[in-house]
Amino acid sequence: MTVHFIGAGPGAADLITLRGSRLLAACPVCLYAGSIVAPELLEHCAPGTRLIDTAPMSLDEIEAEYVAAHKAGQDVARLHSGDLSVWSAVAEQIRRLDKHGIPYTLTPGVPSFAAAAAALRRELTIPELAQSLVLTRISGRASKMPPGETLAGFGRTGATLAIHLAIHAIDRIVAELTPLYGAECPVAVVFRASWPDERILTGTLGTIAAQMAESPMERTAIIFVGSALAAQDFGESSLYDAHYQRRFRGRDGL
Repeated sequence: MTVHFIGAGPGAADLITLRGSRLLAACPVCLYAGSIVAPELLEHCAPGTRLIDTAPMSLDEIEAEYVAAHKAGQDVARLHSGDLSVWSAVAEQIRRLDKHGIPYTLTPGVPSFAAAAAALRRELTIPELAQSLVLTRISGRASKMPPGETLAGFGRTGATLAIHLAIHAIDRIVAELTPLYGAECPVAVVFRASWPDERILTGTLGTIAAQMAESPMERTAIIFVGSALAAQDFGESSLYDAHYQRRFRGRDGL
């Protein structure tokens, strides 16, 4: 018996990986985060699969389901939104599985920030302008931020910021980042990337708070801040330059 943690992707049912969909089809038990996972994803499960919505459950109750499946010799598909590597609450579940000696695997998923960037039709790293992307959030009821991880600290680098779970604090974000990026710095807010009701709002640090007041969005939105969001007049990288020699190109004659 194995618990298979599966990144469901950002929302759209066809953005799950092939490995993830195959595991869903093979496991007789599926635990899924019903509040944030698209119901269509459960169509990948086989008929007769025991479906358990973990939205109203505590960690102790989820642990009990793992233990029961282990005793019954039934593989479990544990479906999480986005990708497992960030803000997935997988670490605390793995710790409990280790305590019981229950084996597990992790299958990555398409992260929400990648789907949001695709919705914007933007690359978040631009040659010689922005070569770093910071995934961050602000303190909330579920988990506080460590003292050294602040918006101001990240903002001083000038990197592109992808701020999660912070739509309610847009005024604070503007106040902390405007002195560092400037009022004209581009901002994009993507709500429910890849879902049917996806929405996009673009502006600047100087305008975005007023725009959000006129067109409110809920918690499932990502706020991007950085010059890469509107870059047009930038130099091209050397990657595809005709005179750039690299290992597999074989262009010695140029």
